[in-house]
Amino acid sequence: MATIGHLDTTGAGGAAAHHHDHAGGHCLNCGAARVGDFCHDCGQSGHVHRTMGAIGHELAHGVFHFEGKIWRTLPMLLFHPGALTRRYIDGERARFVSPLALFLFILFVLFAMLSVIGAHLELPELEEKQGHSARVKIEQSIARNGEQIARLTTERARAATQADRDAIDARIAERQRDTAATQTVLATMEGGKLSGLEKVRTGWKRLDKGLAKAAENPNLMLYKLQSNAYKFAWVLIPLSLPFMWMLFPFSRRFTTYDHAIFVTYSLCFVSLFGIALSLAGMNGATGGLLMVFASIAIPIHMYKQLRGTYQIGRLGAALRTVLMFVAANVALAGFITLLMGLGLVG
Repeated sequence: MATIGHLDTTGAGGAAAHHHDHAGGHCLNCGAARVGDFCHDCGQSGHVHRTMGAIGHELAHGVFHFEGKIWRTLPMLLFHPGALTRRYIDGERARFVSPLALFLFILFVLFAMLSVIGAHLELPELEEKQGHSARVKIEQSIARNGEQIARLTTERARAATQADRDAIDARIAERQRDTAATQTVLATMEGGKLSGLEKVRTGWKRLDKGLAKAAENPNLMLYKLQSNAYKFAWVLIPLSLPFMWMLFPFSRRFTTYDHAIFVTYSLCFVSLFGIALSLAGMNGATGGLLMVFASIAIPIHMYKQLRGTYQIGRLGAALRTVLMFVAANVALAGFITLLMGLGLVG
Protein backbone atom coordinates (compact mmCIF):
# COMPACT_ATOMS: atom_id res chain seq x y z
CA MET A 1 0.00 0.00 0.00
CA ALA A 2 2.92 2.30 0.63
CA THR A 3 3.93 1.84 -2.99
CA ILE A 4 0.48 2.72 -4.31
CA GLY A 5 0.29 5.81 -2.17
CA HIS A 6 3.73 6.84 -3.24
CA LEU A 7 2.78 6.53 -6.89
CA ASP A 8 -0.39 8.55 -6.36
CA THR A 9 1.32 11.51 -4.70
CA THR A 10 4.05 11.62 -7.32
CA GLY A 11 1.75 11.45 -10.29
CA ALA A 12 -1.01 13.75 -9.01
CA GLY A 13 -1.41 16.70 -11.31
CA GLY A 14 1.87 15.90 -13.04
CA ALA A 15 3.63 18.35 -10.73
CA ALA A 16 6.77 16.26 -10.34
CA ALA A 17 9.04 16.03 -13.36
CA HIS A 18 10.77 12.92 -12.04
CA HIS A 19 10.94 10.71 -9.01
CA HIS A 20 14.13 9.84 -7.20
CA ASP A 21 14.37 7.88 -3.98
CA HIS A 22 17.92 8.02 -2.69
CA ALA A 23 18.81 5.08 -0.44
CA GLY A 24 15.73 3.07 0.42
CA GLY A 25 12.09 3.27 -0.56
CA HIS A 26 10.14 0.88 -2.72
CA CYS A 27 10.91 -0.13 -6.30
CA LEU A 28 8.38 1.44 -8.68
CA ASN A 29 8.68 -1.59 -10.96
CA CYS A 30 8.18 -4.59 -8.66
CA GLY A 31 7.38 -3.03 -5.26
CA ALA A 32 10.33 -4.60 -3.44
CA ALA A 33 11.97 -2.58 -0.66
CA ARG A 34 15.20 -1.05 -1.98
CA VAL A 35 18.38 -0.86 0.02
CA GLY A 36 20.35 1.43 -2.30
CA ASP A 37 19.92 3.25 -5.61
CA PHE A 38 18.95 0.05 -7.45
CA CYS A 39 16.41 -2.66 -6.71
CA HIS A 40 18.16 -5.84 -5.63
CA ASP A 41 15.23 -7.88 -6.95
CA CYS A 42 14.63 -6.62 -10.52
CA GLY A 43 17.60 -4.25 -10.99
CA GLN A 44 15.61 -1.07 -11.82
CA SER A 45 17.13 2.25 -10.81
CA GLY A 46 15.39 4.29 -8.15
CA HIS A 47 15.86 7.38 -10.31
CA VAL A 48 12.86 7.44 -12.69
CA HIS A 49 12.76 10.30 -15.22
CA ARG A 50 9.40 11.79 -16.25
CA THR A 51 10.38 14.51 -18.72
CA MET A 52 10.46 14.79 -22.50
CA GLY A 53 14.20 15.36 -22.25
CA ALA A 54 14.48 11.95 -20.59
CA ILE A 55 13.26 10.32 -23.81
CA GLY A 56 16.20 11.77 -25.71
CA HIS A 57 18.49 10.76 -22.86
CA GLU A 58 17.26 7.18 -22.98
CA LEU A 59 17.65 7.07 -26.75
CA ALA A 60 21.24 8.31 -26.56
CA HIS A 61 21.97 6.01 -23.64
CA GLY A 62 20.47 3.04 -25.47
CA VAL A 63 22.61 3.65 -28.55
CA PHE A 64 25.87 4.73 -26.97
CA HIS A 65 25.74 2.39 -24.02
CA PHE A 66 24.97 -0.63 -26.25
CA GLU A 67 27.40 0.80 -27.72
CA GLY A 68 29.89 1.93 -25.27
CA LYS A 69 30.51 -1.79 -25.39
CA ILE A 70 30.73 -1.73 -29.15
CA TRP A 71 33.97 0.27 -29.10
CA ARG A 72 35.52 -2.54 -27.07
CA THR A 73 33.95 -5.26 -29.20
CA LEU A 74 34.65 -4.05 -32.75
CA PRO A 75 38.45 -3.67 -32.45
CA MET A 76 38.63 -7.11 -30.89
CA LEU A 77 36.41 -8.55 -33.64
CA LEU A 78 38.58 -7.05 -36.37
CA PHE A 79 42.06 -7.68 -35.00
CA HIS A 80 41.76 -10.31 -32.23
CA PRO A 81 38.67 -12.37 -33.14
CA GLY A 82 39.92 -15.51 -31.42
CA ALA A 83 40.54 -13.74 -28.13
CA LEU A 84 37.12 -12.07 -28.28
CA THR A 85 35.32 -15.34 -28.96
CA ARG A 86 37.22 -17.26 -26.28
CA ARG A 87 36.75 -14.57 -23.63
CA TYR A 88 33.00 -14.37 -24.34
CA ILE A 89 32.64 -18.17 -24.20
CA ASP A 90 34.58 -18.28 -20.93
CA GLY A 91 32.09 -15.88 -19.32
CA GLU A 92 33.44 -12.36 -19.90
CA ARG A 93 30.09 -10.99 -21.07
CA ALA A 94 29.59 -7.52 -19.56
CA ARG A 95 32.49 -5.96 -21.48
CA PHE A 96 31.34 -7.02 -24.95
CA VAL A 97 28.23 -6.86 -27.11
CA SER A 98 26.66 -10.30 -27.39
CA PRO A 99 27.36 -11.89 -30.78
CA LEU A 100 23.71 -12.26 -31.78
CA ALA A 101 22.84 -8.65 -30.87
CA LEU A 102 25.90 -7.44 -32.77
CA PHE A 103 25.04 -9.60 -35.80
CA LEU A 104 21.48 -8.29 -36.00
CA PHE A 105 22.65 -4.70 -35.53
CA ILE A 106 25.26 -4.98 -38.31
CA LEU A 107 22.71 -6.61 -40.61
CA PHE A 108 20.33 -3.73 -40.00
CA VAL A 109 23.05 -1.21 -40.87
CA LEU A 110 24.10 -3.20 -43.96
CA PHE A 111 20.64 -3.56 -45.47
CA ALA A 112 19.67 -0.01 -44.53
CA MET A 113 22.75 1.27 -46.35
CA LEU A 114 22.02 -0.91 -49.39
CA SER A 115 18.47 0.43 -49.42
CA VAL A 116 19.65 4.05 -49.21
CA ILE A 117 22.17 3.70 -52.05
CA GLY A 118 19.62 1.80 -54.15
CA ALA A 119 21.65 -1.40 -54.43
CA HIS A 120 19.37 -4.25 -55.41
CA LEU A 121 19.50 -7.43 -57.42
CA GLU A 122 18.13 -7.37 -60.95
CA LEU A 123 18.79 -8.93 -64.30
CA PRO A 124 20.93 -6.71 -66.53
CA GLU A 125 19.02 -5.26 -69.44
CA LEU A 126 20.80 -5.10 -72.75
CA GLU A 127 20.42 -1.96 -74.77
CA GLU A 128 18.48 -2.47 -78.00
CA LYS A 129 21.61 -2.39 -80.18
CA GLN A 130 23.53 -4.74 -77.87
CA GLY A 131 20.57 -7.10 -77.57
CA HIS A 132 20.18 -7.28 -81.35
CA SER A 133 23.90 -7.98 -81.81
CA ALA A 134 23.83 -10.74 -79.19
CA ARG A 135 20.81 -12.39 -80.79
CA VAL A 136 22.45 -12.28 -84.22
CA LYS A 137 25.56 -14.02 -82.88
CA ILE A 138 23.48 -16.69 -81.16
CA GLU A 139 21.44 -17.30 -84.30
CA GLN A 140 24.65 -17.58 -86.33
CA SER A 141 25.96 -20.16 -83.83
CA ILE A 142 22.75 -22.19 -84.21
CA ALA A 143 23.06 -22.01 -88.01
CA ARG A 144 26.69 -23.21 -87.89
CA ASN A 145 25.65 -26.13 -85.70
CA GLY A 146 22.94 -27.00 -88.25
CA GLU A 147 25.48 -26.97 -91.08
CA GLN A 148 27.86 -29.20 -89.11
CA ILE A 149 25.06 -31.65 -88.29
CA ALA A 150 24.11 -31.83 -92.00
CA ARG A 151 27.75 -32.43 -92.99
CA LEU A 152 28.19 -35.11 -90.32
CA THR A 153 24.98 -36.82 -91.43
CA THR A 154 26.38 -37.03 -94.99
CA GLU A 155 29.66 -38.43 -93.66
CA ARG A 156 27.77 -41.03 -91.65
CA ALA A 157 26.00 -42.27 -94.79
CA ARG A 158 29.41 -42.84 -96.41
CA ALA A 159 31.01 -44.48 -93.37
CA ALA A 160 32.33 -47.96 -94.05
CA THR A 161 32.33 -49.41 -90.55
CA GLN A 162 30.02 -49.37 -87.55
CA ALA A 163 32.78 -47.86 -85.41
CA ASP A 164 33.02 -44.88 -87.76
CA ARG A 165 29.24 -44.45 -87.68
CA ASP A 166 29.21 -44.58 -83.86
CA ALA A 167 31.91 -41.92 -83.70
CA ILE A 168 29.98 -39.65 -86.06
CA ASP A 169 26.77 -40.24 -84.09
CA ALA A 170 28.54 -39.03 -80.93
CA ARG A 171 29.65 -35.85 -82.71
CA ILE A 172 26.14 -35.26 -84.04
CA ALA A 173 24.65 -35.70 -80.53
CA GLU A 174 27.16 -33.21 -79.14
CA ARG A 175 26.21 -30.63 -81.78
CA GLN A 176 22.51 -31.22 -81.05
CA ARG A 177 23.03 -30.68 -77.32
CA ASP A 178 24.93 -27.46 -78.02
CA THR A 179 22.14 -26.27 -80.31
CA ALA A 180 19.47 -26.98 -77.68
CA ALA A 181 21.43 -25.10 -75.01
CA THR A 182 21.97 -22.13 -77.34
CA GLN A 183 18.27 -22.03 -78.25
CA THR A 184 17.44 -21.94 -74.52
CA VAL A 185 19.70 -18.91 -74.08
CA LEU A 186 18.04 -17.21 -77.05
CA ALA A 187 14.58 -17.89 -75.65
CA THR A 188 15.61 -16.48 -72.25
CA MET A 189 16.61 -13.19 -73.88
CA GLU A 190 13.21 -12.63 -75.38
CA GLY A 191 11.13 -10.01 -73.59
CA GLY A 192 13.22 -10.01 -70.42
CA LYS A 193 11.63 -13.26 -69.27
CA LEU A 194 13.02 -16.61 -68.17
CA SER A 195 11.33 -18.49 -70.97
CA GLY A 196 10.93 -22.20 -70.37
CA LEU A 197 10.80 -21.93 -66.58
CA GLU A 198 7.01 -21.72 -66.64
CA LYS A 199 6.91 -25.14 -68.31
CA VAL A 200 8.49 -26.84 -65.30
CA ARG A 201 5.99 -28.98 -63.40
CA THR A 202 6.77 -30.33 -59.93
CA GLY A 203 3.28 -31.42 -58.93
CA TRP A 204 3.22 -28.84 -56.12
CA LYS A 205 0.75 -26.20 -57.30
CA ARG A 206 2.14 -23.46 -55.11
CA LEU A 207 5.70 -24.01 -56.35
CA ASP A 208 4.60 -24.34 -59.98
CA LYS A 209 2.74 -21.05 -59.66
CA GLY A 210 5.85 -19.43 -58.21
CA LEU A 211 7.99 -20.74 -61.09
CA ALA A 212 5.53 -19.28 -63.60
CA LYS A 213 5.69 -15.91 -61.83
CA ALA A 214 9.49 -16.03 -61.75
CA ALA A 215 9.53 -16.73 -65.49
CA GLU A 216 7.22 -13.79 -66.10
CA ASN A 217 8.99 -11.34 -63.78
CA PRO A 218 12.47 -12.58 -62.73
CA ASN A 219 13.36 -9.25 -61.12
CA LEU A 220 10.49 -9.70 -58.64
CA MET A 221 12.03 -13.04 -57.72
CA LEU A 222 15.38 -11.35 -57.13
CA TYR A 223 13.71 -8.67 -55.00
CA LYS A 224 12.14 -11.36 -52.82
CA LEU A 225 15.52 -13.05 -52.57
CA GLN A 226 17.17 -9.88 -51.27
CA SER A 227 14.30 -9.10 -48.91
CA ASN A 228 14.30 -12.60 -47.42
CA ALA A 229 18.08 -12.49 -47.01
CA TYR A 230 17.66 -9.80 -44.34
CA LYS A 231 14.76 -11.53 -42.60
CA PHE A 232 16.33 -14.97 -42.46
CA ALA A 233 20.05 -14.21 -42.22
CA TRP A 234 20.08 -15.78 -38.74
CA VAL A 235 19.45 -19.16 -40.41
CA LEU A 236 23.13 -19.11 -41.45
CA ILE A 237 24.02 -19.88 -37.82
CA PRO A 238 22.24 -23.28 -37.51
CA LEU A 239 23.21 -24.11 -41.11
CA SER A 240 26.88 -23.66 -40.20
CA LEU A 241 26.89 -25.60 -36.92
CA PRO A 242 27.10 -29.12 -38.44
CA PHE A 243 30.18 -28.07 -40.40
CA MET A 244 31.80 -26.65 -37.27
CA TRP A 245 31.13 -29.91 -35.43
CA MET A 246 32.85 -31.76 -38.29
CA LEU A 247 36.00 -29.71 -37.72
CA PHE A 248 36.19 -31.04 -34.14
CA PRO A 249 34.28 -34.35 -34.25
CA PHE A 250 33.50 -36.03 -30.93
CA SER A 251 35.43 -33.33 -29.05
CA ARG A 252 34.58 -32.99 -25.38
CA ARG A 253 36.47 -29.72 -25.08
CA PHE A 254 34.17 -27.76 -27.35
CA THR A 255 30.38 -27.74 -27.25
CA THR A 256 27.71 -26.66 -29.70
CA TYR A 257 27.47 -23.40 -27.75
CA ASP A 258 31.16 -22.69 -28.44
CA HIS A 259 30.61 -23.30 -32.15
CA ALA A 260 27.52 -21.07 -32.19
CA ILE A 261 29.40 -18.15 -30.63
CA PHE A 262 32.27 -18.68 -33.07
CA VAL A 263 29.96 -18.75 -36.11
CA THR A 264 27.99 -15.69 -35.01
CA TYR A 265 31.07 -13.53 -34.43
CA SER A 266 32.48 -14.75 -37.74
CA LEU A 267 29.26 -13.73 -39.50
CA CYS A 268 29.53 -10.34 -37.79
CA PHE A 269 32.93 -9.83 -39.39
CA VAL A 270 31.72 -10.94 -42.83
CA SER A 271 28.75 -8.55 -42.58
CA LEU A 272 31.03 -5.69 -41.55
CA PHE A 273 33.26 -6.59 -44.45
CA GLY A 274 30.22 -6.44 -46.73
CA ILE A 275 29.57 -2.88 -45.54
CA ALA A 276 33.19 -1.94 -46.24
CA LEU A 277 33.07 -3.48 -49.73
CA SER A 278 29.82 -1.67 -50.53
CA LEU A 279 31.35 1.67 -49.51
CA ALA A 280 34.47 0.90 -51.54
CA GLY A 281 32.32 0.04 -54.55
CA MET A 282 30.47 3.34 -54.18
CA ASN A 283 33.81 5.13 -54.32
CA GLY A 284 34.92 3.53 -57.58
CA ALA A 285 36.64 0.29 -56.56
CA THR A 286 36.30 -2.41 -59.22
CA GLY A 287 34.38 -5.58 -58.51
CA GLY A 288 37.32 -7.81 -59.38
CA LEU A 289 39.61 -6.03 -56.93
CA LEU A 290 37.02 -6.28 -54.17
CA MET A 291 36.59 -10.02 -54.74
CA VAL A 292 40.35 -10.59 -54.56
CA PHE A 293 40.52 -8.59 -51.34
CA ALA A 294 37.60 -10.55 -49.85
CA SER A 295 39.13 -13.91 -50.82
CA ILE A 296 42.26 -12.96 -48.86
CA ALA A 297 40.87 -11.09 -45.85
CA ILE A 298 38.08 -13.51 -44.90
CA PRO A 299 40.26 -16.68 -44.74
CA ILE A 300 42.90 -14.79 -42.73
CA HIS A 301 40.22 -13.74 -40.25
CA MET A 302 38.93 -17.33 -40.07
CA TYR A 303 42.45 -18.58 -39.36
CA LYS A 304 43.04 -16.08 -36.55
CA GLN A 305 39.65 -16.75 -35.00
CA LEU A 306 40.13 -20.53 -35.15
CA ARG A 307 43.56 -20.36 -33.51
CA GLY A 308 42.45 -18.06 -30.71
CA THR A 309 39.09 -19.64 -30.00
CA TYR A 310 40.04 -23.30 -30.08
CA GLN A 311 43.68 -22.76 -29.05
CA ILE A 312 45.12 -25.00 -31.75
CA GLY A 313 48.43 -24.94 -33.61
CA ARG A 314 49.24 -23.23 -36.88
CA LEU A 315 48.97 -26.35 -39.04
CA GLY A 316 45.68 -27.47 -37.48
CA ALA A 317 44.24 -23.97 -37.86
CA ALA A 318 45.42 -23.72 -41.49
CA LEU A 319 43.87 -27.06 -42.48
CA ARG A 320 40.62 -26.24 -40.71
CA THR A 321 40.55 -22.81 -42.35
CA VAL A 322 40.55 -24.42 -45.81
CA LEU A 323 37.79 -26.83 -44.79
CA MET A 324 35.83 -24.07 -43.10
CA PHE A 325 36.06 -21.80 -46.16
CA VAL A 326 34.65 -24.60 -48.34
CA ALA A 327 31.96 -25.37 -45.75
CA ALA A 328 31.00 -21.69 -45.55
CA ASN A 329 30.36 -21.62 -49.28
CA VAL A 330 28.30 -24.82 -49.05
CA ALA A 331 26.24 -23.30 -46.22
CA LEU A 332 25.82 -20.11 -48.27
CA ALA A 333 24.62 -22.13 -51.28
CA GLY A 334 22.12 -23.90 -49.03
CA PHE A 335 20.96 -20.55 -47.64
CA ILE A 336 20.45 -19.11 -51.14
CA THR A 337 18.52 -22.24 -52.15
CA LEU A 338 16.31 -21.80 -49.09
CA LEU A 339 15.70 -18.14 -49.98
CA MET A 340 14.80 -19.05 -53.54
CA GLY A 341 12.36 -21.65 -52.28
CA LEU A 342 10.76 -19.12 -49.93
CA GLY A 343 10.54 -16.62 -52.77
CA LEU A 344 8.85 -19.12 -55.07
CA VAL A 345 6.26 -20.41 -52.61
CA GLY A 346 5.84 -17.18 -50.60
